[in-house]
Amino acid sequence: MATKLEYIWLDGYKPTQSLRSKTKIESDFSGKLEDCPLWSFDGSSTEQAPGGSSDCILKPVYICADPQRKDAFLVMCEVLDSTGAAHESNGRALIQDDDNDFWFGFEQEYFLWDPKTNKPLGFPEGGYPGPQGPYYCSVGANNAFGREIVEEHLDVCLEAGLNVEGINAEVAAGQWEFQIFAKGAKEAGDQIWVARYLLERIGESYGVSINWHCKPLGALDWNGSGMHANFSNTLLRTAASQATYTKILEAFRPAEVVAEHIAVYGADNHLRLTGKHETASINDYSYGVSDRGASIRIPLYTVQKGWSGYLEDRRPNSAADPYKVAAVIIKTVKSAKL
Repeated sequence: MATKLEYIWLDGYKPTQSLRSKTKIESDFSGKLEDCPLWSFDGSSTEQAPGGSSDCILKPVYICADPQRKDAFLVMCEVLDSTGAAHESNGRALIQDDDNDFWFGFEQEYFLWDPKTNKPLGFPEGGYPGPQGPYYCSVGANNAFGREIVEEHLDVCLEAGLNVEGINAEVAAGQWEFQIFAKGAKEAGDQIWVARYLLERIGESYGVSINWHCKPLGALDWNGSGMHANFSNTLLRTAASQATYTKILEAFRPAEVVAEHIAVYGADNHLRLTGKHETASINDYSYGVSDRGASIRIPLYTVQKGWSGYLEDRRPNSAADPYKVAAVIIKTVKSAKL
């Protein structure tokens, strides 16, 4: 029997990478990741290689069912250069979490975008809807726009085996969110990218694009889009110590560390991290219990559990690469002097 394997990877475009994919047909495929062969592609067409030496290698790293196609799987891949080394665009290779001690839950926000009006769904062609307020977790045709797309995406993700933990309409009209959790930073990133891919593909059938930009409505009084990163490791999950949490949180404070994080937290984040609309200023670093205006929120859950739990970095934006976000968070947590 012929099986369709959709190889998915990230291109080399800067400052924001895009998804690419192509289909490989395999006979008598087992359905196992280890039986997905390496494949190649033309890196000169994706900003990943020069035309005179254009081959890049796709290394399968995650596989799940493809519910939208018959006899098919989705295969997330890392990109290697022609020597077999991790390509410079390969953020997944930066993650130092081989024992899967780090757990990540990403809250992925996005806008459903009408290419005809160049505005979010729910925005009238000649102007703007009513101000923010009624759209968050809303129901009804006056406030919730594009639910059929969101529901189809949720069903497809669950059928694929992705660990989606929830969805909701967000603060702005036409803005939505899904949340994915995984025990292991690499798998959390894999699942976010596959979920993004599925959403993009579903949007095609509705003539709706997905706008991942963190502030697509500019300076107008509308919330931007984030990808809040909830994270923990064994130490954070079992610390039972406010002092331990403080030392880890302070490891994020030095200016050079802040700059390292902001560099991979998504393009144009200065437009979103203004100190307004539930964000901290990009020029500050702060943390606080249950504080959604802080750089890092200490969840009430963590405090109630005797300072054992997780933290939420609210700075990553909706277009950030979850691999690079996880990599730099892990690096900083490990650097804490405990």
